[in-house]
Amino acid sequence: MFHGSARLTVHGRRLIVQRHQAGWKQAHIAAAMGVSRKCVKTWIDRYATEGDRGLQTRSSRPRTSPTRTSHEVEQQVLELRRRQRRGQDWIGPELGIPPRTVSRILRRNQVPYLAQCDPITGKVIRASQATSRRYERDKPGELVHMDVKKLGKIPNGGGWRAHGRSEEVRGRGNGYDYIHSLVDDHSRLAYSEILPDEKGPTCAAFLIRAAAYFAEHGIGRIERVITDNHLSYRRSRDVADAITALGAKHKFIRPHCPWQNGKVERLNRTLQTEWAYRQAFTSNDARAAALAPWIQHYNTERRHSALGGKPPISRLLPT
Repeated sequence: MFHGSARLTVHGRRLIVQRHQAGWKQAHIAAAMGVSRKCVKTWIDRYATEGDRGLQTRSSRPRTSPTRTSHEVEQQVLELRRRQRRGQDWIGPELGIPPRTVSRILRRNQVPYLAQCDPITGKVIRASQATSRRYERDKPGELVHMDVKKLGKIPNGGGWRAHGRSEEVRGRGNGYDYIHSLVDDHSRLAYSEILPDEKGPTCAAFLIRAAAYFAEHGIGRIERVITDNHLSYRRSRDVADAITALGAKHKFIRPHCPWQNGKVERLNRTLQTEWAYRQAFTSNDARAAALAPWIQHYNTERRHSALGGKPPISRLLPT
């Protein structure tokens, strides 16, 4: 394979040598071949030293790379990516190296992009559809995203993640937890609760509590609430009254376009990978108890790539 900008193939280099052997001057060879005199001299000298083998294409990679990242650091990057399934903006600060260096290491080792991988297993899958127009509101509270994620409850003693997919474990039906979440579009501040259902009154009460949580963290007013078209949001009088009480407007995504509510959908995925499935819980109560500390960590410590590697709290004024 030859470089896309190369003027000469092996045949062209051999032609330079043949013309030189036939008595052509190097300047005339260069003019005829459309290359520099230095290029002509390089191939003539290389043929004189190495013979026909010297005309073969070689890698442009330098013989030594004294500033290349050490093998130990590369292995740390690969292990952290495999174990945590995080991107360069998280791995870089974690190891004290530039995110761009992490990116080069991952590409050099042919590690697929996170968008191409299943968030739970890490296996390569087809990427989901995404909007071509990315946006971010100018101030906190201008738009908040609201959604519910349903997760199967963990039976006492642990489910299949703790004991494997045996018939005994697979047959247990234990119901569902409903994870209600609210995310601020500008700061990515998040609030989540585990509730028994996703009915209108439950969603409305959650929204009021979430708004109070936002107010405690510097978001005094919510102007718009965007949700999907679930009946609990679209037809519930309780939800409509709650949004009116907040002085906000209710916006709906287009049907079958969940990426328009992408910020809370992304939080749902992060909740799964970093809270619900990060470890094998042995009871549903243990998993539920871990949610509030994780939300606190997400808002105050966890680096967010859309915020330049800073947590959501960094975009809010101290309260």
